Formats: sequence, C-alpha cells, structure tokens
Amino acid sequence: MVERLVANEKVEGSTPFARSINMIIWIASYPKSGNTYLRSFLASYYYSNNGKFDFDQLLKIHQFPNIKFSKIKPTSKEEASRYWIFNQNNFFDKNRLNFVKTHNCLFPFKGNEFTSRNETLGAIYIVRDPRNVITSITHHYSINYEKALDYMLDDDCSLLEKSFDQDYSNFTYLNSWSNHYRSWKNNKNFQILFIKYEDIKKNKEDTFKKIILFVEKITKKNSKLNEKKFLNSIKSTNFSNLKNKELNEGFEESVYSGKIGKKINFFNLGFSNRWQKLLPVDIKNKVNEKFKKNLEELNYLND
Repeated sequence: MVERLVANEKVEGSTPFARSINMIIWIASYPKSGNTYLRSFLASYYYSNNGKFDFDQLLKIHQFPNIKFSKIKPTSKEEASRYWIFNQNNFFDKNRLNFVKTHNCLFPFKGNEFTSRNETLGAIYIVRDPRNVITSITHHYSINYEKALDYMLDDDCSLLEKSFDQDYSNFTYLNSWSNHYRSWKNNKNFQILFIKYEDIKKNKEDTFKKIILFVEKITKKNSKLNEKKFLNSIKSTNFSNLKNKELNEGFEESVYSGKIGKKINFFNLGFSNRWQKLLPVDIKNKVNEKFKKNLEELNYLND
C-alpha cells in the first residue's frame, strides 16, 4: 500500500494556528523572478522576534517538490507528479500554516494536478518582466541568451535534480514562462495574490503591506500589523543587505558553475538588472516579439 511509504510527519518551522485549516500558502514564481526576496521578507516578519533577517529563517519556508518530502523514489517525471498531492497531505500539518516555496507550474502534468483547495489555503505569486528574467537566467545558469530564451519558451521545460539512483522526487514542472504565470494568475480554486516584482521597487512598503494583509485575511487571523517589526523586516531584507550577507556568509541556494569553477553569486543585480542596458538588440527584439501579448497584459510593453 502507498500509505505505508510516506510517514505523516510535521514540518519544522510552520506557524501554529488555533483551528484546523488547509495548511499551505504557496510562495510561487517562475525562476529568477524575486521569490527569494519575497521569502526573505516573509521569513523576517513571521519567524523573527524583531524583524531582523537571518538566512536561517529561510529554512523555515520549505521548497516543494523536494526529495525530503517523499519517501518513495519515483523513477520518472510522470510518476513523481502522481505523488505531488499525496506528499503535500502527508508532510504538511493541516493544523499549522506552512509557507512553501515552489517554481512549479499550476497546469496539470500528464493529467496530474500539482495541488488543490484541499491542500492549499492560498498563494502569493510574483511575476517579473521577462526581459529581466532572461538576463538573470543567463547569469544564474551560465548559459547564453539564445538558450535562455528557448528555455523560457519551452512548454515542456522542467527543473530536475536527480540523485545518483535516478530519484525524480525533485521534479518541478515549469512549462513556458508565459504559461507559468497564467496558470497561477487564472486559477480559481483558491485565493491568489498576484504581484509584480517591479511594484516592490516602486513602492516597497505598500506592496509588502498588501502581502501581510493578504496572509492575515486568508488565515482569518487578522492580527494587527506590527509596524516596527514590519519596517525592520523591510530594512533588513533590502537587496544590498542580502547581497552583503551572501558575500560574508555564503548562501546555500547559489549554484556551482563548472565554467568558472566556483559558485555564482545568487544575489547579483536585483533592481539594477535593467534589460534596456543589458540585452543585445536581437535578443530584445525576439523577446518583445515572442512575449508581446504577455507584455501588454502585464503592462510591461512601455517600460
């Protein structure tokens, strides 16, 4: 029986509530769209006493799919996707609120849903201008612009870190950049707060306040905003502070590059990543053409 393969374990770092609720609020995004920045703020506000950020707080916001949340060893992507919901039910406590990071698309994979309203209380989705996403992808994965664009257009694209014994538990279904954000934005099964990375730059306090109020609303906790802690969380997670902390302490989410023989800094340019100055003209034209409808829909076309 499948039930014997996965223990009903509680996840350390979840936030307790007095009543039983659906247990997950997803922190969702396409890769290199500001997920870590958003998680840092949430971790600082919800998992510190005073709003002072530390990398250890991020460990309380788990990532899914993840090999540590599966005691089976699926031998294919399709088999891994069949256990997504099963693993959510068995590893995340329904009596606690769990912030969970994901890069998974919300469209089904081979007919298998990623999650449902039975497991999910809500989601915060962060989208970023694809012209800035592509420059971050080239840096993070040490690939050229053409390959990064192909990656963003690929409906079958996925993230997968296989273990030595071909365990597919970490399989993350991305789909294309366009389908990824649409799958979350157009979802009607649970509440989603859809925010733009650029809005954080334009008005950080209002955007982060909107996020906190969303969390308090859907959990029905409705705690009053702790202004001092809120402002400390914003200050301690500004991009320059995160970048300096990585340089001084290291960061486990940075990726090793075989090309240069060392890890690439995870926090690279942040809001200074401006496609207007970085993208070659031919790549800029291709991205504008391929994602024209999306750029219009998200009001990025005139940026």
